[in-house]
Amino acid sequence: MKISARNIFRGQIESVKTGAVNSEVDLLLSGGEKLVAMVTNESVQSLGLAAGKEVVALVKASSVLVMTDDSGIRLSARNCLAGTVKTVTAGPVSAEITITLAGGAEVHATITHNAETELGLKEGSAATAVFKASAVILGVPA
Repeated sequence: MKISARNIFRGQIESVKTGAVNSEVDLLLSGGEKLVAMVTNESVQSLGLAAGKEVVALVKASSVLVMTDDSGIRLSARNCLAGTVKTVTAGPVSAEITITLAGGAEVHATITHNAETELGLKEGSAATAVFKASAVILGVPA
């Protein structure tokens, strides 16, 4: 599979909680991190999503926010993955930030150059990748 999404996570479904229209799918990534996806009930059925099934989770880099200090604020975004900044590739308008998680997975974020400067992002600094469950696309082998 070739795809433009920069973030490709492999994991196993821990649980599927079905609602009236959508389902919440809890994943355990290979490095031990947890990820939450919100998909339609139709997708759950057509992909055969169930506890124990291996899946691929895709997230576009432009859907990932970067946080360096939560200041005690709670967010509605279900996915907050803490790690260390591996690289900062700065451009005149935007910057790509790569955050390495404790389990070794990497999360890529594309943010504005101003945000990169204001956050003081540099290699080795602590950062958290934040994205909504609805930004996660799930895939299974065909």
